[in-house]
Amino acid sequence: MASENYYDVTKWNIGNPYDDIGEVINSIIANIKSRQADIDINDGGKPGAVIYIPPGDYHLNTQVVIDISYLKIMGSGHGFTSSSIRFNTPESDWPNWHEVWPGGSRILVNISSTTDDEEHVGAAFYVKRDGDPRMSSVEFADFCIDGLHFADDGSGNNDPENSYTNGKTGVYIASAQDSFRITGMGMVYLEHGLTIYNADALDVHDNFIAECGNCIELRGAGQASKVTDNLIGAGYKGYSIYAENFGGLLITANNIFPRGKSSVHFSGVVRSSISSNRFHSFYPGMLVFEENSSENLVSANHFFREREPWAPMQPYSNGLDDLYGLLCINGDHNSIIANHISESLDTQYITPPGATPVIIRVVSGQRNYISDNHIVATTEASSIPASATGSCFSTQVSALLATDGLTELDVTTVLIEIESVKNTVLDSGNDSQVVMDKTANAFRATPMPAA
Repeated sequence: MASENYYDVTKWNIGNPYDDIGEVINSIIANIKSRQADIDINDGGKPGAVIYIPPGDYHLNTQVVIDISYLKIMGSGHGFTSSSIRFNTPESDWPNWHEVWPGGSRILVNISSTTDDEEHVGAAFYVKRDGDPRMSSVEFADFCIDGLHFADDGSGNNDPENSYTNGKTGVYIASAQDSFRITGMGMVYLEHGLTIYNADALDVHDNFIAECGNCIELRGAGQASKVTDNLIGAGYKGYSIYAENFGGLLITANNIFPRGKSSVHFSGVVRSSISSNRFHSFYPGMLVFEENSSENLVSANHFFREREPWAPMQPYSNGLDDLYGLLCINGDHNSIIANHISESLDTQYITPPGATPVIIRVVSGQRNYISDNHIVATTEASSIPASATGSCFSTQVSALLATDGLTELDVTTVLIEIESVKNTVLDSGNDSQVVMDKTANAFRATPMPAA
């Protein structure tokens, strides 16, 4: 027996989902609300519904507004493909490609916002409800949200398609909520992929969110949530993962691609864990703690920083120099333990010229514990490899696999600024590689093998 709480957007009797799926989904939500008006019938009354988006291309000209709990919007494939590669390839080559645009269950976002608009205006999906209780158990699963194009940001320095600016957001959750899930989604070419305020027990799992200005932003405040097993990569202006005023956040088993201004950025986040992730960056500031982010665990991660190898994107950066630190810490009682950190840079690309790059930098705070981190610093070959003019995939893979012919690069493995005291640094660099006031902090050098 078919369920009256299951809706297929292609079979709904209001609107045309291919022309404006936003109108269709809004009318479905209105129908759910009209049918599920009673709050208590036999210990139930509002079971919610599933809205299904079959594979296909669906334009969105009307923002979807969600103000009910227990709603799942799902498709049959995240459909991600690289728009950055397409827009940095001559258009004359496109007719020879097997496909050009993202696919799967794909929503094409045609709305946007300007700097004068409220920030939710450009969102494809806007989730908000006032009153009690908080919204609960809204799910987005297995479809693609495509921002289509970036726009000229007015700087005069960008190819518009590399600006990471277009005023578009995939999902914007404005209200405090409980037990939301975002799983199996694809998001591409959005200025903001996923923006969530005041999350509790949030699950962001197994998504492909990349080539967005910012990928995952947890704003306002929150607790007891997780960001796990995602493939993520923001642009040089924004964050791959950002969180503020959060407690009990778990970031685990993510593979974070380069070009984000930072891989993970915490502001006022406490008692949270970053573990068993793979981070890859072309810039300093891969991990940033600010606003007294304290009592956090950073453990068993792999950090790798190199220079951008792909020619079309080499003009861009996040604006930070190599004295900033790959990991920049402001806060107390953080544990940075047993991470593998690799940096491979040709000395001619170090900024400022002649500087000694900093790997872990504690700017302020006390009683941070930095122990058993293995830091490998090498110089690349002086000339740009021939593959830098090839495909993005072959260029980046060649750079990742390059280990032959590298020589040791002088770095400061740990820098404890003078304002930070009572910290402990163990086995994370030799005596010359660790720079700090050793009378105000505890230190044990990494034993060095005989020459």
